[in-house]
Amino acid sequence: MTKSEGPRYRRYSSETRGAMLVEAGLACLARGGITAFTVDNICREANASRGLITHHFGSKNGLLAAVYATMYDRFIAEVAPEGQPAPDLVALVEANFAPSVFNPDSLRIWLALWGEIANTPALRDVHRQRYLDLLATVERAIATEAATRGRSLDARAVAVLFVALSDGLWLEQGIDKTMLSRDAARDSCYTFFEAFLGPLDRPETEQDSRPTAVSHPGTP
Repeated sequence: MTKSEGPRYRRYSSETRGAMLVEAGLACLARGGITAFTVDNICREANASRGLITHHFGSKNGLLAAVYATMYDRFIAEVAPEGQPAPDLVALVEANFAPSVFNPDSLRIWLALWGEIANTPALRDVHRQRYLDLLATVERAIATEAATRGRSLDARAVAVLFVALSDGLWLEQGIDKTMLSRDAARDSCYTFFEAFLGPLDRPETEQDSRPTAVSHPGTP
C-alpha cells in the first residue's frame, strides 16, 4: 500500500520565504483583486503552509501591509533611483508612466490596496509613511528645478497636486483606456509642471495616441 503524501515544502531562509509570500500576495491581487487575497490562495501560490503567514507577518492584514510597502518602495525606486538626491522632473514623469509601473496588473493591485486602507489600520500606517516619502521625493525634484530656473513656488503644495493628478490619471485609465492614452496622461503631467516652471524638454510621443472621442469630465 502506498502511503499518501501531503504537499512538500522546500526549505528557504526566513527572508526568502517572506519575500515569496509577498510576491504571492501581489500575484493574487493582480489576478483577482482583494477577493483573491485569501490565505489559501496565497499559500497555494507560494507553495507554503498557512502558518508561515502568521509566522512572518502576524496575520493576513500584516502581509497585506507588507505587500503595500513593497509596491510603494518599488514605485519610489523607479521614480528616484537610490543615491539620486532629486530626480529630474522629466525622468519623474517618464518613470510614472513607464510600462513597468503603468500597466494593468499594477493598476489592479493599487485599486485593491487603496480600497482597503480605510478598513485596515496596519495598511493605513504604511500608507501614511510611504505617501510622505513619495511627497518628499517629488518635492525635492520640484524645488531643484525651480531653483535652477529662478522660480519661486511652494514645492510641497505642487507635489501634493502632482501626486493627486497622477493617481487620478491612473484611475481614468482603469475606467476606460479608450478615453485616455498613456501618452495623453503623461502629457497632462508635463502641462501641469510647465504651468509652474515653464517649458520642459518633453520626449516625443505618438501623435495618434491622444483620445479623439468625447472628453471625460476632469480629463485634461
